[in-house]
Amino acid sequence: MPHFTIEYSANVAEHHAIDHLVDVVHNAVLQLELASPAAARTRAVRREHYRVADQDDPHHAFIAITARIGPGRPAGVKQSIIQTVLDAGESHLLDEDTPLLIAWSMEVQEIDAEFRQNRNHIKASYDTPTIEESDR
Repeated sequence: MPHFTIEYSANVAEHHAIDHLVDVVHNAVLQLELASPAAARTRAVRREHYRVADQDDPHHAFIAITARIGPGRPAGVKQSIIQTVLDAGESHLLDEDTPLLIAWSMEVQEIDAEFRQNRNHIKASYDTPTIEESDR
């Protein structure tokens, strides 16, 4: 696992393709090599009801990214996750022309393994060599 959730104010989608932001964040996660690619999940959640800053400016927006990871990683790894993912997402949107002023945040949360169960039917496809791989 790592599981990443991108929460964003609805006005972000009026100016940016959220699918592209999900791709950018997901690719940054894969580059971190935290786990098998089969375990990585990135999703976006639009927030229709929100307030940002003084509430009067329609150009104020937010993007909050939460990473949920397995326990035991050192503080330096967690900081690297934050910097890599936050930098990737922010850089992507800065490359696009936008009237929005976005408040960004990122948080890493450890999942308590005692109270989590995972049934990943995708992982087996990564663990089984394809015909081409087994012929090598």
